Amino acid sequence: MVSPLAPEAATVAPRSILLVGGTGVISAAATERAAALGHRVTVLNRGQSAARPVPDGVEVLHADIRNRASVREALGTRGFDAVADFISYTPDQAAAAVDLFAGRTGQYVFISSASAYQKPPTRLPILESTPLKNPFWQYSRDKIACEEVLFAAYRERDFPVTVVRPSHTYDRTKIAMVGGWTDVHRMRAGLPVMVHGDGTSLWTLTHSKDFAKAFVGLLGRPQAVGESYTITSDEYLPWNQIYRLFARAAGVAEPELVHVASETIAAASPELGPNLLGDRSHSVVFDNTKIKALVPDYTATIPFADGAREIVAWFDANPASQVLNQDYMDLTDRLTTWARSGQRPAGG
Repeated sequence: MVSPLAPEAATVAPRSILLVGGTGVISAAATERAAALGHRVTVLNRGQSAARPVPDGVEVLHADIRNRASVREALGTRGFDAVADFISYTPDQAAAAVDLFAGRTGQYVFISSASAYQKPPTRLPILESTPLKNPFWQYSRDKIACEEVLFAAYRERDFPVTVVRPSHTYDRTKIAMVGGWTDVHRMRAGLPVMVHGDGTSLWTLTHSKDFAKAFVGLLGRPQAVGESYTITSDEYLPWNQIYRLFARAAGVAEPELVHVASETIAAASPELGPNLLGDRSHSVVFDNTKIKALVPDYTATIPFADGAREIVAWFDANPASQVLNQDYMDLTDRLTTWARSGQRPAGG
């Protein structure tokens, strides 16, 4: 059940907000929240997502953010109190954003990633002051490089950047387990499910609607310029419990969880390796004190037990989204058979 808007929300002065993206997991929730609070919201993207349509009353501009000329044509001479960029991933894209939005906004919000924080972390909880270093995952290193470009522009050109680092943020369309729907299928079929490591590392999952409460609260805030913020839930769970919550939501009393070292999975699947070794295999607990100081009413109120039920219910209602990944089926069969036999996996 999603919490209603905070009672004081109606007193917030409306701001003009441009969201670059607007139909992804976190950007769609931010669009909905900002519009519900009465802000003047504009979304810039190439087209709408059927799974996450833009709310009524939100202005939609169509342009390809990778084509600066098309963006300038779409925006004309318009300016905004805040621009939030959800789809810049590389330093050249960050540099292009500086070129596009300098002088056009009082605040440019870059969505980075909590995976950029030091891996493995040397201390918990993770703070905004935790070093940014991830030798395992190129995605994270690119986000770090983006931040370096943007903070250099802040120092040298007074570019009004704010950096937000979300961790694993989900909505009803996103299954947190590595195998996605394939893992749900295996649970229901009574097949063993592969869990990386020993299943005891801690993980933080944040519902997109909770994330949006804090995120929209910092838009248009001049005191946030030049700063970085972590936005996550304060709930953290071991992976074993996350898998069991999905099983319970899927109507499975006790799934067979088979533990396989993350390094073994990475060796057998180069596609899965960087994310596992660079993020999921490490315990992550975050301190949200800084964002709560800026947005005092922020509290994440959706426990993942509710989130898991919402996700499975959505997939059950949308059979076309129940995609079975045969490669992952084969990988799971091979590695769980090896793990239970104690023998070296063929080809691993």
